[in-house]
Amino acid sequence: MTFNAIRQLFYGLYLTNSFGYRLTKTDDPDEKKRLRLGYSLAQLKTLNITVKVENIEKLPQNGKFLIISNHKSIIDPPIVEVMLKDTDIYGSWISKKELYNSIFFGLFVRNAGSILLDRDKSQMGSFFADIKKDVKNGFSIFIFPEGTRNKTDKAIGTFKEGARLIALKNRLPILPLYIKTNADDVLKNALKDKNLKQEVVVVVGDEISYRDKTPLEEIYKERFGL
Repeated sequence: MTFNAIRQLFYGLYLTNSFGYRLTKTDDPDEKKRLRLGYSLAQLKTLNITVKVENIEKLPQNGKFLIISNHKSIIDPPIVEVMLKDTDIYGSWISKKELYNSIFFGLFVRNAGSILLDRDKSQMGSFFADIKKDVKNGFSIFIFPEGTRNKTDKAIGTFKEGARLIALKNRLPILPLYIKTNADDVLKNALKDKNLKQEVVVVVGDEISYRDKTPLEEIYKERFGL
């Protein structure tokens, strides 16, 4: 591990827990959005990464959505937060139990506005109840339909059915995003060379109706020509 990688690791830990602590002090959605964005901008700035949005005219300025994205890197959530920075869209991230219990991310994830997904539970009633409550309060829901990071050479992994079910149960239009740049490669390059300036491109796709019965993965591939 390079010196820069070690430096970034410790600074990332500081940022995550510093913002995580501040998030424990508020229940206000606007303040949580501000803090989440502040964390995301600081994290990407120290890595010398900027975000470019394609098809920005398709990006809504407000409203409730199921926001879906492909998932290659641990910096994907900050990328999504930054590309939404000029909108009024705020929502809860679907987060795995591993993130809730993580020494690195736990404090932040538990307090930033997220819904715990515990795949070890046989009953998912409380999970869907938490989603319904947040949607009722005006929040969007953010999810990576692949369920975990895609570590293959394929553009996307197999989508889980849970994302479509969330949209259907809550009558949420689906806003598809595609992180066109391999953010994992970008992160690795940033850890090797602190002076390297890089750009991540995110593409906004046309909204998908929750009533559409076509498999979500199929629609997503069609939207982005994958």
